[in-house]
Amino acid sequence: MSASITDKDLINLVFNNRPVPRVPVGFWFHFLDESRQGSGDGSFFSENVAGHRRFINSFQPDMVKIMSDGFFYYPLHKPADNPVEMLDKLADVTAGHPWVRDQVRLIEAVRALKDDTSYFYNIFSPSTTLRFMVGRQTFLDWFSSFPDATFRLLREMGRGIRILAAEAVAHGGADGVFFSVQNPDLQIFTDDDYRSFLLEDEVALLNDAKKAGGRNILHICGYDGVRNRLEFFGDYPADAFSWAVNIENVSLGEGRKIFQGKPVIGGFPNTAGSILHTGTKAEIEEFTEKILLEAGRVGVIVGADCTVPTDIELERLRWVRTAANSVK
Repeated sequence: MSASITDKDLINLVFNNRPVPRVPVGFWFHFLDESRQGSGDGSFFSENVAGHRRFINSFQPDMVKIMSDGFFYYPLHKPADNPVEMLDKLADVTAGHPWVRDQVRLIEAVRALKDDTSYFYNIFSPSTTLRFMVGRQTFLDWFSSFPDATFRLLREMGRGIRILAAEAVAHGGADGVFFSVQNPDLQIFTDDDYRSFLLEDEVALLNDAKKAGGRNILHICGYDGVRNRLEFFGDYPADAFSWAVNIENVSLGEGRKIFQGKPVIGGFPNTAGSILHTGTKAEIEEFTEKILLEAGRVGVIVGADCTVPTDIELERLRWVRTAANSVK
């Protein structure tokens, strides 16, 4: 890549669907174990920043997804056993609330680690946040037994998460948000349910982040093997799209048609034991070439379905980057 083209320039070319001197790659993983993702125990902040520092210094990523490790849970005054109780115990999240301020501070700290790079802050939708807090089955039970209270709870959480998204861009300096959404269960939670309960706040968050100056990525998550109907998200006002290619069985090229030609991110499976995690150099290079021959080189960032295993060897990600650079 020419010295005059920075990593930030490269990602901007992708977002503008312009030809690139090389196809960038985008990978990320968690820096805290699952038990502390929402703990806020005082130690996570420095560990999170240190994890980003190690990754950035070692891999020199083309773009950085800033991981919100430690902030997964919406703040509560006290635990609650049902959505009615939780509504009463939600913290009043404003721009000045510590949950927002500390995440803005995290973004600032990570951004300072490397110049001329695009940074996207990881934010979960209200429904995903609630499922992290109470579990997927409890979420579905609440939806079935307390639909009105669950809707009001999600709406109130959505208000605070929208504030976070705007602050992440306007005051944290993120280039945009990496907004993770997911249908909790296609067999139980219909498109009409999604439209009634979730769509308005998700679209509003993307619009709020855009108004703050962000160019935003919508991630349609396949966590825990749960599938989505990608067409449902085709009109979401995102600037780029990411989904679990290998769970949905929808390639990057096919997804571009669903998402009206907008830039796409992904291609590799992300699970432990997958080709990215355990495959040979030749296998990974061949898979990279296959992705780009199908999707093309314009408006594409090669990555994975979601976060990659924490023990993955960075050399494997370098193999992907080298292979992507060789595809013409």
